[in-house]
Amino acid sequence: MTTTADPKRADTMQPASRPVPSPVPLTAAVKPRRRPLLMAASLALVCLGGLLAAWAWSATSSTVSVLAARSEVERGEVITEGDLMTVSLNADPALRPIPATRLAEIVGQRAALDIAAGTLISGSQVTQDVTPAQGMSLVGIGVSVAALPGEPLRAGDPVRVVATPGEQGELTDAGPAVTVATVVSVVVDDVTGTRIVTVAVPQADAAVLAARASTGNVALVLDSRAR
Repeated sequence: MTTTADPKRADTMQPASRPVPSPVPLTAAVKPRRRPLLMAASLALVCLGGLLAAWAWSATSSTVSVLAARSEVERGEVITEGDLMTVSLNADPALRPIPATRLAEIVGQRAALDIAAGTLISGSQVTQDVTPAQGMSLVGIGVSVAALPGEPLRAGDPVRVVATPGEQGELTDAGPAVTVATVVSVVVDDVTGTRIVTVAVPQADAAVLAARASTGNVALVLDSRAR
């Protein structure tokens, strides 16, 4: 026995029902959380970086041009333009070098003390005074250490040059001859150890003092440095 499908019945049959998906509930977008501490830290780092950059720029750009000695200049020597050079260094309040803009002012002045090559030039190293001053003379006195005070002599010290009787001499009642002088410099003879003390005295006393100094029978007395 065979069966035959009825086309009309097939057309009128309803399709099988399919499962309908459940609607997915919509959720609100998650808002990012603000972190005030992190933002403050980031801002502080940015500011710190800016400050460091400003400091580095300042450190590398705050240089000044100053005068330095190109060659050695001895005390009393007239300073020429060839003796000087311009150098750049970072500004330091502890240093008092002469600005390079004062080059023309310094040229023609005299060295107040010995200036080594490469030394920064400061105001205390130059002078317009002439040594010896008018009416004064310089006398060199060679003396042993025993004829000097234990305190080292310095330029500007007031001293008295006293004539001594020597090893075989005797003191007289009239007392020793004394010449008042001012120390200009002290040089040590490396061979004999003798100190060569240059003193400034009035021109009228220079010849007599030089004669006494030549005998070797003199001693120097350091007077008070209080002024």
